[in-house]
Amino acid sequence: MTQHMQRELDNLKKMILALSAVAEESVQKAARSIETLDVPLAEEVIGSDDLVDQMEVDLEEECLKILALHQPVAIDLRFIIAVLKINNDLERIADLAVNIAERAVGLSGMSRVEIPFDFAGMARRAETMLNMSLDALVQLDTGIAHQVIALDDEVDAMHSANYGLIKAQILARPETLDALIQHLSLSRHLERIADLATNIAEDVIYMIDGVIVRHSL
Repeated sequence: MTQHMQRELDNLKKMILALSAVAEESVQKAARSIETLDVPLAEEVIGSDDLVDQMEVDLEEECLKILALHQPVAIDLRFIIAVLKINNDLERIADLAVNIAERAVGLSGMSRVEIPFDFAGMARRAETMLNMSLDALVQLDTGIAHQVIALDDEVDAMHSANYGLIKAQILARPETLDALIQHLSLSRHLERIADLATNIAEDVIYMIDGVIVRHSL
């Protein structure tokens, strides 16, 4: 590997870590905005979407440039492919954070209805999975990545249970239908963030071991 290519790969690592930090912060702020119905905080998350989109485009262009100029092989090629996929997942995670923040804005204008499931607990679980998947990326640790994958079933089970809890509340208090539909969206968005964190963990395993574990675990 040439020194020039190594510098470009190092820059790629910095770019994916910068995007990771923004996406992770967006999820955390979006969750807090729901818990406190903090509209300015929610709007801050919504306003960061353009930045994330630009970072995602810049990172993709950098990956494609390295592929075209250096034609990397083996571990370097796997790293670039993994970064391309993780880049897309992080942008989608940030979009989901925006969706959650938009729910906070919407709920702030309605009569207060208690969320009929443990939103804070589910949000912390999704945040933990995202944080762990990014730690696995930084530390090149497949052990952490496998832990993230194992946690995904728990979040899926929480989302399934939430559907039943919300349905029961709709039947008991139909006048709160609009707010409860917003709450169902929150559960679905958190479940998708956990899914995408799992995707990142799977891509880390591919990058390190060259093994595609998606659909096999």
